[in-house]
Amino acid sequence: MLQPSRLLLYLLLALLALSIAAIPWPDALNEPWRIALLLLMSAVALDAILIWRAPQTMQAERHLAGVIPVGVESTVTLTLRQTGTLPVRVTLFDHYPVELHCEDFPITLRLAGRQGSSLQYRIRANQRGSFQFGRVEAQVGSPLGLWRRTIWLGAEQSIRVYPNFAKVSGYALLATANRLSLLGVLQRRRRGEGLEFHQLREYREGDSQRQIDWKATARMRKLISREYQDERDQQVMFLLDCGRRMAAQDGELSHFDHALNALLLLGHVALRQGDAVGLMTFASDTPRFVAPRKAKSTTSLLMDTLFDLQPGKLSPDYLRAALDLTTQVKRRALVIVVTSLRDEDSDSLLPALKLLRERHLVVMASLREEALDLSRQTVDTLEQALQFAATVDYNQRRAHALRQLTASGARCLDVEPAQLPLSLVNRYLELKQSHAL
Repeated sequence: MLQPSRLLLYLLLALLALSIAAIPWPDALNEPWRIALLLLMSAVALDAILIWRAPQTMQAERHLAGVIPVGVESTVTLTLRQTGTLPVRVTLFDHYPVELHCEDFPITLRLAGRQGSSLQYRIRANQRGSFQFGRVEAQVGSPLGLWRRTIWLGAEQSIRVYPNFAKVSGYALLATANRLSLLGVLQRRRRGEGLEFHQLREYREGDSQRQIDWKATARMRKLISREYQDERDQQVMFLLDCGRRMAAQDGELSHFDHALNALLLLGHVALRQGDAVGLMTFASDTPRFVAPRKAKSTTSLLMDTLFDLQPGKLSPDYLRAALDLTTQVKRRALVIVVTSLRDEDSDSLLPALKLLRERHLVVMASLREEALDLSRQTVDTLEQALQFAATVDYNQRRAHALRQLTASGARCLDVEPAQLPLSLVNRYLELKQSHAL
């Protein structure tokens, strides 16, 4: 497709100005106007023929990672090759998905004959999912610069946007190095109180006498203690709410994205502890299920399962979710329900938790909105006072619902979304150390 260049538009405007100027003196300027018109039309026609008949001599190839994290800038490289002998001036537009953010286009450059060039631009994904890059649009200038020809280069490509696992993997690195306390994880120190033998080591101050291995002590001629670890080969099952409430925003991330980060972190820690990890979603048009498994690839499987899942418009049916989970998971497990609790939920949530507790240990984690924090609210006007009073009333009813759930035997967490990952890991380690599972 041919488009007039800015130069051609300027020349036409100049010709129009010459025509207007010729009105008072038609005899004097009529002949120059005709000559200018003839020359311009000839140049326009010749330039159009040259660019239209010119062979396609440009090639483009896009290089990008197949998977990028949400909310983080990533680099895309375009490699251009000009196989013709004539120099070319080209303006590029890469048709990246609308779900990605980029401010680098258009890009204009000049390629000499038989020359290649590479350029980079930055993209930032605003949401998770699978998206499609279109082809690269190149607007090539004609030899005289009067026309631009649009050509399409390269191929379409798909890209996956995953949860930002960088921070989660940072947590995991500390966890695997036995430095959970640096994360804010409350790891209680115990002396030989686990259920499974781990290793023999030198006696340390604070070890109990029943922890001393007397045979090894006699053999080594120094005090040797037995060290135990928490019981392994248990199951952790996530029951993830995908309903409309989880779409609420908390900073740059939604409640649902915070829940995914918490799920991935705790899943990694549980796998390192030797436990099996699984997942079931509810209140979703596209429910997902991962049976509990201990393989090293489980974290990757969870990310592959969840990366394109978004909170929908359904309301959570807790009892239906509990029935589905008890049907799928027969062996006792630590079931972690991640949701956004409302005060009216207690009537439906109580029987669901009761059903789950018949076989499983249940932890319910509810995400609390920042707007419910009264310390962050100012009261200077009547409207603000009414809002404050409504928040107080809502918090009281919500706290009553949480007390009902706790009284039923469920272990409840009520935290802001950003605090959920560490809160869940703390609770998991606490339950492991108390042998509640």
